Amino acid sequence: MSQYKDSFSTSGENEQSRASNNRVSSVDPSISLRAKGIAGDPLTEGVPELITTQTEKVISGNHNTNIVLGRDRPAGRASGYGGAGHTQAGTIDIVAGRMGYKARGEINGEKAWCNPSFEKDAARIYLSQKTDVDRNFQLAAGEVGTHDTKSAVAIKADSIRIIGRQGVKIVTRCDPENSQGADIESIKGIDLIAGNDDSDMQPMLKGGNTLDALDVILTHMDKLSGIVLNFVESQMKMNAALKDHVHQSPFFGIPTTPSIPVFGTGTEILPKNLINVVEGMRAWRQNSNNIKNTYLTKGGSLYINSRYHHLN
Repeated sequence: MSQYKDSFSTSGENEQSRASNNRVSSVDPSISLRAKGIAGDPLTEGVPELITTQTEKVISGNHNTNIVLGRDRPAGRASGYGGAGHTQAGTIDIVAGRMGYKARGEINGEKAWCNPSFEKDAARIYLSQKTDVDRNFQLAAGEVGTHDTKSAVAIKADSIRIIGRQGVKIVTRCDPENSQGADIESIKGIDLIAGNDDSDMQPMLKGGNTLDALDVILTHMDKLSGIVLNFVESQMKMNAALKDHVHQSPFFGIPTTPSIPVFGTGTEILPKNLINVVEGMRAWRQNSNNIKNTYLTKGGSLYINSRYHHLN
């Protein structure tokens, strides 16, 4: 039983809990053999009983589902602001699958009772007027930080989907004060933290500014390639002139023959420069234009900006 820590118990903590129905044994014995749950028929399954407080109102279903109307309570009865006796800590806790895959109706022949478990319960929507949401759910602080002693809505399950037929908005700081009456003096953003690890948090890029920056970079690189290309073409003309140049001999001004080493090297290098440098630079400039058209143009096949999603 130690593996369940404070979440599981074999005894209730109050008369209200002891009086709750045993959902496992509630199936009529006359139909127990066909209680397979098919088509909504009764289903025999191990379901733990929630340990409740005197002020909680519990709306329970037949298959490990309930809604608890009470005060902030992340674990046992003494936990949270409700357990500490705080006012203005009203809470609605909607749970499906208490204790998750470890749910059972009995432990060692005794009825199993459980407290809320933000770790083990399968799916939960937790709405509280006052709670320590990041601490209770053991969330990394990120850039937004840890928000304690504030109202919160937390949703936890294996998979979560937020579906809007006509759009979804995530908005921060829409009011000048928080639920405790304190002024909201700064704007907090939105953190996306995979693996609950905030050790390498970095800011998101703005698509428009990123496009402008990349366009400027490519434009300057294109201009630089033009400068290099002009230089290479001028240098090739100079090299050609140097290759073929002759001197006037002292014998009646008769031209000398070209320098054999220079002529030979020039004859070899000039065609290579034409192919490797000049044509290469022209191809690079064309590729630069293709990059702009493909990635930085709205109609491009691999346009880097989302056509639907925006952030500030």
